[in-house]
Amino acid sequence: MTSMIESDLKIERAEEIKVLANEAFKANKFSQAIDLYSQAIELNGLNAVYWANRAFAHTKLEQYGSAIQDSSIAIEIDPRYSKGYYRRGAAYLAMGKFKEALKDFQQALHSLVKRICPNDPDATRKLKECEKAVQKIRFEEAIAVHESERHSVADSIDFHSIEVDAQYTGARIEGEVVTLEFVKKMMNDFKNQKHLHKRYAYQIVLETRQLLQAMPSLVDITIPDRCNFTVCGDVHGQFYDLLNIFELNGLPSEENPYLFNGDFVDRGSFSVEVILTLFALKCMCPTAMYLSRGNHESKNMNKIYGFEGEVRSKLGETFVELFAEVFCYLPLVHVINEKVFVVHGGLFSVDGVKLSDIRAIDRVCEPPEEGLMCELLWSDPQPQRGRGPSKRGVGLSFGEDVTERFLQENNLELIVRSHEVKDEGYEIEHDGKLITVFSAPNYCDQMGNKGAFIRFTAPDLKPDIVSFSAVPHPDVKPMAYANNFLRMFS
Repeated sequence: MTSMIESDLKIERAEEIKVLANEAFKANKFSQAIDLYSQAIELNGLNAVYWANRAFAHTKLEQYGSAIQDSSIAIEIDPRYSKGYYRRGAAYLAMGKFKEALKDFQQALHSLVKRICPNDPDATRKLKECEKAVQKIRFEEAIAVHESERHSVADSIDFHSIEVDAQYTGARIEGEVVTLEFVKKMMNDFKNQKHLHKRYAYQIVLETRQLLQAMPSLVDITIPDRCNFTVCGDVHGQFYDLLNIFELNGLPSEENPYLFNGDFVDRGSFSVEVILTLFALKCMCPTAMYLSRGNHESKNMNKIYGFEGEVRSKLGETFVELFAEVFCYLPLVHVINEKVFVVHGGLFSVDGVKLSDIRAIDRVCEPPEEGLMCELLWSDPQPQRGRGPSKRGVGLSFGEDVTERFLQENNLELIVRSHEVKDEGYEIEHDGKLITVFSAPNYCDQMGNKGAFIRFTAPDLKPDIVSFSAVPHPDVKPMAYANNFLRMFS
C-alpha cells in the first residue's frame, strides 16, 4: 500500500513539474524546460508526453540528436502517440535527413492520425504535404547530376552583358572595382529594404568566388603589433544586427579587419543582404574581411532553413546554384599569429590532428557526414572530459582535455569557435582555453540572448569581448522563406 501511495505521489509531482516545464517552454526558456522535463522523467519515466516534450525543447536548441533519442523513447512507450513521430520527424528534417523525416511524418499522419481522427482537415492537409514532399525528393534524385559531371554555373555568367535600366536608383559599381562608397550606398539601400541590381550582385559573388578559390583550407592571418582584429560568430541573416556591429566597432578596413566565423545565412530573413554585404566588403578589401565556412553554408541547410527560398525570391534560380558553388570555396579554419585557432564548430574524434592535416582537406564539396571537415563544422565543447556523442546528431562533443592536447600538439594558445547560442553572446570554457562567440542577438526573434564579438590586439592577443543587444528590424519573421513543410511541424 505504501509503495502504491509513493508511486501515486511521484506521478502527481511529475505532472506538477510538467506544468512548470511547459510554462518555461512557452517563455522560450528551453534549457530550463529541458531540466524540468528531465525531473518529471525521473519521477515517471513511462509517460511518453514528457519524452516528446523534452524532444521538442531539444529541437528548439538545435540539439537534434538528443531530440531523436527522446522521441524514439516516447514512441517505444506508446507507439500510438503521434507527437512522438512528429518530434522525431522534425528533428530528422532539421538535420536534412529528408527520407527518415518523411517516414516518421507519414507514420504519424497516415497510420495513426488518419485512423484515430479521419475527419481532421489539418491532418489530411499535412499528409498531402508529406506525399508532395516525397514526390519532389524522388524527382530531384532522379534528375540529379553526379558531382563529377557538374559544370560550374559561374562559368556561364557574363555579368557585363546585363543592362542596368536608367531608372534604377540603387548602388552601382563603376567599372570593375568595388569601392567603399558603393558598399555604403548598398548597405543603406538594404536598410531601406531596396534590392541590388542583379548585374552588381553577380559581379560581387563572382569576384568573391575568385578570391576564395585562391585561398587554402586553413588561412594564416598575421596581425601587426598594436593593431586590432575582430572575430564575429553566427549572424544568421540578421542584417540589422550586422549593421549594428559595424556601428559599434567600425566598418572593416585594412586598419580594422574582421573575421566572420560562418553561418552568415539561414533562419533570419535578410540573409541575401547579409551575404552580399560581407562579400562586397571582401571584394573591396580582401585583407579587411575574412570568412569561414559554417555548417549552414551548405545546400541541405539552405534548402531547409530559408536561404534557398530567399535567394530564389530576391535574385532568382541561377543565384541559388551560384551561392552553393561559392560556399564550397570558403576556408574551414583561420589561425591568428600562430596562436589563436578559429573554427566554426570544434575539434575531432581522434587525437593527433595537426594543422597540416587541416591544410590538406579538400574542402570544395558539400560537407560530408563524418571526418575532419564534418567535425570542424559541427562539433561542440562539453563540460566533461573526454569525448561524447553530439546532442546535434552530427559531429561530437569534446572536453577540456581534448582542447588542451590539441593546443599543445599544435603550439597554439586559444580556440575561438561559434555555432551555439549563448545568453551573453559568448561563453569561456575549458579553463579559459576555448571561447564560443555568437553574433545573432535575440536569435530567431525568440531566444532573448545577446550577441557578441571579440577584439584581439597584437602582440598579446588578449580577447576583449563586447556584448550587444538586438536592434529593431522590419516586420519580416525569421524563416519567412523556409519550406512550408518544415514550418508545419516546428
